Parts: sequence; C-alpha cells; structure tokens
Amino acid sequence: MASSLKLLRQTPCVPLAARVKASLMPHPSRLATRAFSSAVHPAQPQPLFEAPETVHKDEFWRKVPIWEGVEAKDFLSYRWATANLVQGTPKFHKFLSAILPERVPSLTPGQDESKEQLMEDIFSGISTATMAIRMTPYVLSRINWEDPRHDPIFRQFIPTKSSMMSDHPKLTLDSLHEEADSPVKGLVHRYTDKALFLPTSVCPTYCMFCTRSYAVGADTETVTKASLKPSRKRWDAVFEYIESTPVLQDIVVSGGDSYYLQPEHIAMIGERLLAIPHIRRFRFASKGLAVSPNRIIDRADPWADALISVAAKARRAGKHMALHTHFNHPNEISWVTEMAAQRLYEEGVIVRNQSVLLRGVNDDAQTMGTLIRKLADNNIFPEQKQYYVYQCDMVEKVEHLRTPLSTILDIESKLRGSIAGFMMPQFVVDLPGGGGKRLASTFESYDTTTGRSTYVAPAVTGKGKKNRVYEYYDPLHSLKA
Repeated sequence: MASSLKLLRQTPCVPLAARVKASLMPHPSRLATRAFSSAVHPAQPQPLFEAPETVHKDEFWRKVPIWEGVEAKDFLSYRWATANLVQGTPKFHKFLSAILPERVPSLTPGQDESKEQLMEDIFSGISTATMAIRMTPYVLSRINWEDPRHDPIFRQFIPTKSSMMSDHPKLTLDSLHEEADSPVKGLVHRYTDKALFLPTSVCPTYCMFCTRSYAVGADTETVTKASLKPSRKRWDAVFEYIESTPVLQDIVVSGGDSYYLQPEHIAMIGERLLAIPHIRRFRFASKGLAVSPNRIIDRADPWADALISVAAKARRAGKHMALHTHFNHPNEISWVTEMAAQRLYEEGVIVRNQSVLLRGVNDDAQTMGTLIRKLADNNIFPEQKQYYVYQCDMVEKVEHLRTPLSTILDIESKLRGSIAGFMMPQFVVDLPGGGGKRLASTFESYDTTTGRSTYVAPAVTGKGKKNRVYEYYDPLHSLKA
C-alpha cells in the first residue's frame, strides 16, 4: 500500500482525489470477503478526506526528538496539538535545546555556528520583537532544523536579533490605522459596504510580520497589546452597529484568528450575520488550515462541523460564506493539509488564500508560482478575485522581511500568462493610513531612488480621506546608496 501511494505521489498528473482513492484500495486477500458482504450490505462511499492515516508514511513530526514516538492518530488529534503547543520563552528554550544539532549552518556561506550561538540570537530577537512566541506542533514539524536560518517557515515565526534591521522611520504598530476606523471596539469600518469584525486577538501561531501586532497575542517586552478578548457584551455592540448600518453587505470575521473561536461561537456569529437582511456575504479568516490542518479532519473536534454547517445555512439562505486562509510557502503544505482541504471541498466550503510577500521566504516568481499551483491543486482558488498576495505592511520590527515595491511588480509580471487567469491572485498594497487595498501596479508615482510610491483610493472617503494621497515606502536596505 505504501509503495503504491509513493508511486502515485511521484506521478504529477494524478490529482489528489485519485491518489487518495487509490490508496484506499483493499488488500487482495480481503476482496472476496468484501465482495460477499457488499452484496448484502452495499458499501457507502467513503469520503476521501477520511483516508486512514496509516497509508501516509511521511510521518514528518517524528523528526522532532520529543515527538519521535507519537503515532499518527495522536498527531492528527487537535486535543494533542493544543496540549503540545510551544508557547513562551521557557518552553521554547526547552524545545530548541532538544531539537537543534550541536552545529548548524550560519547565514555566511560555508560557515557554521554552535547551537548556543543560534539560541542566543533567537532569544535576543524575541526580546526585541513585537510578537510573542506561540507555535503549533504542525508548524514546528515543518521546519528544517538541520538548517533553520535558511528555512522559509523558520523565518516567518522565529525572530533572530542578527536578522533584524533598523526600522524605516515611517513604520508604525498600526500601519493601517485600524483603531482610527473603528466605530465600536473590535469592528473596523473603512469601506462603504464592508467591515472587519475582530472577535478575538488570539491565534494558533503568531507571525513575526503580523499587521495587527498592536493587538494580537500576549504583551511583549516592547509592546503592550490593545487586547480584544472574546466578550458577548463587546460582540453585541458590534452586531448592533452592523444591524443599524444597512449600507453594510460584507463582513470579515478575523482577529486574532477565528480558529480560536469555540465551535458554538462560529455557529452563533454565522447565524447572527445570516439573520441580518442586508448582510449578503461574510467570511471567516483563519491561518488554521496552514498551521494546524489536523483540526479540520479530527472528527472528535467540532470546529469544522460548525463551519460547514454555517456554510450550508448560508447557501440555503442564498448568501455567501467562505473561509479565507493564509499560506506563504509551499513547504507549509503536507498530506495533512491536502486531506483537510479535501474535506472542506467535499463539504462545499469555499476556501481562498491570502499570502504576504516576505523577503527570503517567497519573494521570487518560482516559489510564489509553486505555492499558487499547489493551492489550486487543493481547490483553494482566487474565486471572484478575492485572493491576494500582499505587499508586506509597514509595521515595526519587520524591516528585514519587507521587499521593495519593484519585487511584487516583477513577480506578477513573470507569473501572468504562466498561470491560468482564474488561478491568478491579485498583487496588492494595503495602503498605510487606512486607504484599503489597491493593485500594486496602480501607483500614481514610484521613485525607486527614494523608495516612495503614491496611491489614491477614490472609493475610501470617510474621516477626511477624500482626495487623500497615500504613501508606501520601500525598506531602507533596498535603496541604492
């Protein structure tokens, strides 16, 4: 069985559904028994996402010493995942001490460094960063710990002091001015007919480049967070605003991360929005599919059931619900991801992806193109053009991850025409100062010497924004001396 699956995986033209279906074929010795029993009790089609975990031999988490004895059934359990979350400095120090080899490659070609040197650099970075450490076992298992500094997943979630650069003077904690556009706490109303609902400020894993570092996660040594804890009283104020604002048609439920809403909260929020006549569309935003996909296929956990139920109710009501997720690199996708995406696809949940362009992670056409194609293979499409690759926001302490505007323009130029139009994302800049999303290529001006680009947003007119010119600045390291 394992060898046949391996062969199928090596055949690029075979789609996921066919590969998983083939892996479910019974052993020849059982065919006669099965044929007899099926004549009496016709077999029901088995959902493809319920393929037994035993057919998958890439048990990648076993490379982590503390999890080398963990069986697939346990790793796929969301309860196990939450119990083994690595959060906070002491626990992370213990984890690194166990997994890092004595010597690892440094960023200087041909040279290495000791485990102690790398760990000192990491914890110096943590003391400077705006985001706390919180990582799921899935994410930690996808990192190449033999060469962590060059790993694209490591670079997204784990800060190192040596990689950080001086902030551009225009960087701020709340670069999108979300708090200024909040009529009630936890709701951002910037566009005329769309609003952003932030029911929580907790995520399963914290990204170093988080645009909401002013609020998301625990306090750090450098930032005291404007926390948005789940509260029915606060939520009711948000719903009352939405209900009393008939111009609103579209709501994004984010955070934090909607993965950290209880299943009953997913159901309640979804049903409350569906009951508002003028709300036609809403989406739950979650990085969960990228950082803890096992939850989607864990039948003991009801979160996905709640999401699927809300999606079905929305369809029956003639309304639209989707899940917006966040993958940045192909290495984040495993067979667990594929099974989770397959379940959502079979159950009729529309899934879209939003990526952030990050230096040293996905800032080349080959990597971004591979990511787009792999997501499409798992039925995660830019349906209705609500799929983005974002220019990294101008938030503090991420200067080393930002790229110049010229990079996103170059990647889009190289990919357009090589990928089917319906699979092609929009490459956008979320304008500093609250101007909203604009196609990166629609700048009014762009001076590559100073790194200053300008945009206008005619549809965003509230709070004195009419005729405003918005500025984006390239990172200092990209400017010519």
